[in-house]
Amino acid sequence: MLVADDEALVRAGVRAILARDPGIEVVAEAADGRDAVDAVREHRPDVALLDIQMPVLDGIRAAERIHRELPGTAVVMLTTFGEDDFIARALSGGADGFLLKADDPRELLAGVHAVAGGGAYLSPRVAARVVAGLRAGGSGAAAVRPLAERLTGREHDVLALVGAGLSNAEIGGRLHLVEGTVKAHVSAILAKLGVRNRVEAAIAAYEAGLVGRDRDDRS
Repeated sequence: MLVADDEALVRAGVRAILARDPGIEVVAEAADGRDAVDAVREHRPDVALLDIQMPVLDGIRAAERIHRELPGTAVVMLTTFGEDDFIARALSGGADGFLLKADDPRELLAGVHAVAGGGAYLSPRVAARVVAGLRAGGSGAAAVRPLAERLTGREHDVLALVGAGLSNAEIGGRLHLVEGTVKAHVSAILAKLGVRNRVEAAIAAYEAGLVGRDRDDRS
C-alpha cells in the first residue's frame, strides 16, 4: 500500500502501526498529492492512504484522480480534520474509506483490510458525523428506513455487514454464501436504496440503524 502525508513523523507513525500486521506491506510513500498519484501509477498498490492537507495537490483531488485513472487502487482518507465538508468532498470524490488520525490504531488496520478486500469503511466517529449532517439537511433515518423496508431479510443482513466494513468475501463467510451471491445482493441493495456505491450503502446502513454498536464499544 501507499502512505501519503506531508509530515515525515506522521508517515513513520502510520508505517509503525501498519507494520504490526504481517498482511500489510507499504510499498511507497509520498509527501504531496501529486507524488502520491505518481506513486500509485508506478506501484499499483491495493490501497492508497492519503492525508487531506498536502501541498501541490491536496488529498481530495489526489483521491479523485486515483479513482478516475487508477480504479484498481482503493483510497482511504486519513486526516486530523473532522469537518463535515471535508468528509463529504472526500466521499463524493471516490474515497472508499475515511479515518481520523485520532482514531484507535485498530481502526486504521481494519479500514485498510476492508477497502483492500473491496469493502467500504468509515470510522464510527466519521459515520456519526455523516449521518448527523444528513439528518440536519432533512435526510437521515426518516428517508432511508422506507427504502430499507424494500429489502429482503437477507439483503438487510448483507447491508448491515457492508455498513460494518466487510468485503464481499467476508460477508459470504459470515452468512455462508458464495461471493457471487453476495455481489448480486449488493447490486440489488444499491438499486433499491438508490445509492451509487458501497460507501453510500454503508452510510445508509448507519442511518437505518442496521449497524451494531460493537465497533464503538471495543475495549
